[in-house]
Amino acid sequence: MGNADLRSLAAIEDVAFEDLDGNVVAVDAHNWLYRYLTTTVKFTSDHKYTTDDGEEVANLIGVVQGLPKFFEHDLTPVFVFDGAVTELKDDEVEKRREQREKYEEELEDAREAGDSVRVAKLDSRTQRLTDTIVQTTRDLLELLDVPVVDAPAEGEGQAAYMARQGDVDYVGTEDYDALLFGAPYTLRQLTSSGDPELMDFEATLESTGLTWEQLVDAAILMGTDFNEGISGIGPKTAVKLLDEHGDLFAVLEARGDHIDHADRIRSLFLDPTVSDDYEIPTELDPDLEAARAFVTEEWEVDAEEVRRGFERIDESVVQTGLDRWT
Repeated sequence: MGNADLRSLAAIEDVAFEDLDGNVVAVDAHNWLYRYLTTTVKFTSDHKYTTDDGEEVANLIGVVQGLPKFFEHDLTPVFVFDGAVTELKDDEVEKRREQREKYEEELEDAREAGDSVRVAKLDSRTQRLTDTIVQTTRDLLELLDVPVVDAPAEGEGQAAYMARQGDVDYVGTEDYDALLFGAPYTLRQLTSSGDPELMDFEATLESTGLTWEQLVDAAILMGTDFNEGISGIGPKTAVKLLDEHGDLFAVLEARGDHIDHADRIRSLFLDPTVSDDYEIPTELDPDLEAARAFVTEEWEVDAEEVRRGFERIDESVVQTGLDRWT
């Protein structure tokens, strides 16, 4: 999820959707999907996305409700799915698991107390991307002809690489770690109402006076998904220390501090494991009838919950489809 302290270092400005027309955005699929999943669970009755067999597929509602934003603004989304998780992230994964278990215990208490508001809130916080959720999402994207890329490791790192290669115009994620992976331009708040934010990599380096390597070093000093930060070091202090000492290792030596696997963590951002095995088509041919049947018949999602989403996709095919959709 990254360190939110990076926001105070990042060059961010609002951008109008109409200024993004005709571009391609590599979406951090797990990040985007999780946000729509939790929102759907929070505000939708569970019987509307639960099959007779008890399988919950709230993700399908989230996908149908979230995709029109791209199509209506003539943006081609490319969903990049995470691959293998490095063992350096084990501690972060374990912390998230423990937090989810805590929420699950609180959820049971809220249910017993009949607190429907707290139940909805906690239910959204206990969500995780199960194999069924990931696979049904991929199946639906395929029916809608939305490109999918499988990252060998971090999806965000793969998306940033594709952007640096010039194969996509933007990375789409809520995480600030896109900066550390060197994504030239990142669109945030794609899951929110209103226009997105644009995070500019080169402008960030210029405004902070840091190199890419030093920006990664600053993040490591503050803390990342792969390490705990050094106590007392926030954004301003990190920049000051790097200005004085040059790089992460000189800072640690000068302070007498230590970060386990600092060199490997640095390399994860500066030289991530990525793949060139992808294609970025910009002419899409969605099978809306099959997609509707997949969601409402095969997976028994309440048709009314996805009706408007599918209508918006259908309308966007007509409105923007002259040279972008077949």
